[in-house]
Amino acid sequence: MRLNVMLFLLAGLGLGQVPHQHHPPSSAEYAKVLEDPSRDAWQKPHEVVMALGLKATDAVADIGAGTGYFARRFANHAGKVYAVDIDKELLGITQKNAPANLTVVLAAADDPRLPEQSVDLVFFCDVLHHIQNRAKYYTKLLKALKPGGRVVVIDFYKKDLPVGPPPSMKLSEEEVVGELRNAGFTLSKRIDNTLPYQYFLFFERR
Repeated sequence: MRLNVMLFLLAGLGLGQVPHQHHPPSSAEYAKVLEDPSRDAWQKPHEVVMALGLKATDAVADIGAGTGYFARRFANHAGKVYAVDIDKELLGITQKNAPANLTVVLAAADDPRLPEQSVDLVFFCDVLHHIQNRAKYYTKLLKALKPGGRVVVIDFYKKDLPVGPPPSMKLSEEEVVGELRNAGFTLSKRIDNTLPYQYFLFFERR
């Protein structure tokens, strides 16, 4: 069970420092990977947050938030942030010194456990390819989204890269678009030439 948790939780991984076949043995070790200062150079968190165009009234769900790498940044721009993860220890790190508008949510592997119509934006960064029953997961996201809500997916290109998991674990951009289309979403925007190792996709409810 612990291995399954770690596989799912490889959110925002900075695996340039960790061999692809090796997963951090504990949440504490994994937290070091997520918060590695060298990650900023290729994850470009400021550029990502600015591209989302968040409003002060927005509620954002960061799925697979881990240590809050993005959730903390979202809290500076949005009215409400849900840091969603299945690892209680990582969420404990997120909760330390968290701003008042950031709430941690201990999720299940197949359920984000978000209130219905509670969020304007659902954000996945390097997480989607670890969710096994995505079709079922998407139906729960639809319930959590407000009318006009958006889903943003950042994930690794399906090829060999200096960071991230091996290609066999990844989802191609075409797979993600197709799955979300089947779930009732439409690709509304694609941002190119910002992230060197990841695609950056925006979806809206159809």
